[in-house]
Amino acid sequence: MVTCNETRAAIIALHKKGFTGKDIAASRLAPTSTIYRIIKNFKERGSIVVKKASGRPRKSSKRQDRLLKLIQLRDRGTTSAELAQEWQEAGVSASARTVRRRLLEDGVVSRKAVKKPLLSEKNIRDRLIFCKRYRDWTAEDWGKVIFSAESPFQLFRASGKNMVQGRKDERYFQSCLMPTVKNPETIYVWGCFSARGVGSLSILPKNTAINKEWYQNILREQLLPTVQEQFGDGRCLFQHPGTPCHKAKVITKWLGEQNIDILGPWPGNSPDLNPIENLWSILKRQVDKQKPANSDKFKALIMQEWAAISQDLAQKFIDSMPGRIAEVLKKKGQHLKY
Repeated sequence: MVTCNETRAAIIALHKKGFTGKDIAASRLAPTSTIYRIIKNFKERGSIVVKKASGRPRKSSKRQDRLLKLIQLRDRGTTSAELAQEWQEAGVSASARTVRRRLLEDGVVSRKAVKKPLLSEKNIRDRLIFCKRYRDWTAEDWGKVIFSAESPFQLFRASGKNMVQGRKDERYFQSCLMPTVKNPETIYVWGCFSARGVGSLSILPKNTAINKEWYQNILREQLLPTVQEQFGDGRCLFQHPGTPCHKAKVITKWLGEQNIDILGPWPGNSPDLNPIENLWSILKRQVDKQKPANSDKFKALIMQEWAAISQDLAQKFIDSMPGRIAEVLKKKGQHLKY
């Protein structure tokens, strides 16, 4: 039992006055065994301060802990059991549990790896060039940009929520399963948005060839009405990815003829810089929640949920652009949290 300093002091004061341990126990200041232990410690050490227990000695030294960190940094995917094996080969007999504790002391935890596009040296260089060019832009400046992209939507997509709650005998209940289908249908969409809200969304017909002819038609039928609706006669900037069909000369020329300036050049493999990717994620989650059972229902839900995205949410993602730019510069071109 742990006793406070005041209680220990009271017990010793009574002891000094000649009271026996049994007499002190009658006052119920503490259990009898605790009282006798406090008196014994006082006689041996002359103090009421509790001596700090030494505890179990550590199995590793600070030098060995640093070695573990170096082993872990060589391959971030190594399991704690594998690290324990390598550590043992270096002379430290410790379990996987001890390894996890040592790593946790250093702030290292195990988590699911985030999937991000591979960044080449050119990608990193282009990201830095782009961000340096727009580093002084405010949220108001970004409010004059229309962002766009294509995205795949998969029917019966695994939403990433792989955990379910249930009893042992409910493992194969329909509500506890993640249904899969062979060759799930994939639908491609093109969309755009700005700080003024979502713009047009187009679902591509099956087997559509995504080339410059298709893209110019999309811009004519989908982008121009959005520009007119959101900006009227005011000029705006247009962002689009830097893939061949987007940056074709005929596309650049056509946009110029429509008095639409292009933001960029946009760096490759940089979906984390494009806030429309956040809208895609939200849209996919909202559609998946409703578990569409067929292609027609799936397409209808995509259009319905896109139209339901609020202007406030669109504004929020546009407002995040200065922060994204600053973070890329801070991380010297590496990936963002977005």
